[in-house]
Amino acid sequence: MPPRTFALLLLSVIAAAGTTIAVWSLAGLPLVALGLAALCASLIIGSRGLRR
Repeated sequence: MPPRTFALLLLSVIAAAGTTIAVWSLAGLPLVALGLAALCASLIIGSRGLRR
């Protein structure tokens, strides 16, 4: 992967994470709830991958 493409990919992931945290905090929910939601989502996605 070219370095420029990698840098753009990395920047977009960081921007998406920052946007998610900002929207979550503006909604007034605690950051722990975001972590639990991410953990549950990863478990659901991971369990789908194991069945295939």
